[in-house]
Amino acid sequence: MSTITTSDGTEIFYKDWGPRDATPIVFHHGWPLSADDWDNQMLFFLARGYRVIAHDRRGHGRSSQTWEGNEMDTYAADVAALVTALDLKGAIHIGHSTGGGEVAHYVARAEPGRVAKAVLIGAVPPVMVRKDSNPEGLPIEVFDGLREALLANRAQFYIDLPAGPFYGFNREGAKVSQGLIDNWWRQGMMGGAKAHYDCIKAFSETDFTEDLKAIEVPVLVMHGTDDQIVPIHDSALKAIKLLKNGTLKTYEGLPHGLCATHPEVVNPDLLAFIEG
Repeated sequence: MSTITTSDGTEIFYKDWGPRDATPIVFHHGWPLSADDWDNQMLFFLARGYRVIAHDRRGHGRSSQTWEGNEMDTYAADVAALVTALDLKGAIHIGHSTGGGEVAHYVARAEPGRVAKAVLIGAVPPVMVRKDSNPEGLPIEVFDGLREALLANRAQFYIDLPAGPFYGFNREGAKVSQGLIDNWWRQGMMGGAKAHYDCIKAFSETDFTEDLKAIEVPVLVMHGTDDQIVPIHDSALKAIKLLKNGTLKTYEGLPHGLCATHPEVVNPDLLAFIEG
């Protein structure tokens, strides 16, 4: 397996496919998944001549099952270490959900010349949790419920979430894919319970407002209007107002996991943005 070792000894697994002199696209997965969640997009862009890279966030997938460092500052530092190790320049960074927060946090701090564009898909910025400065956010009890479900029976929780709101399979008339549910469970159970538990705080309570304001490169914000995990009114519709060079694209009725349920819709829009 291809890995790098970070300054604190954590091994970060990554995939790196395609010509080394091609434009690199770096994919950042959601919680509690892995680089495998991007297989469709990686094959799509690989076939079009791009270099495609995806890593397993620390504590997730095939990376070290860390008991500490499971927060956004370290996640972004891990990305920077990977980018440096592979010497990526002019890359496009694409993040889904928690990975969108990771992208915002990294891109806002990236070395000049490392990043050309960024994409946030169903992403958590600016901030998810309800507080005085974010009264429209989700109450902390929602995230406490996620922690309780993980502690009580992680294996069952990792079936119930994709079988329900993550992919919108709980909606009337939804075309349910057992393969997607099983693959979600497989990816989730590969990771470490402690890292996944900690990451709930990272994706729900981290405030990305200043990150979004600091980003200079073009950013595409993509979001389904029926996202039951990261409601659009408290994420994409706010994030776009904070970005200096942002474009918003919404998808009527699509769920949080739209990259997996509707790749035939998402992939061409990604390609158009990257090549535009």
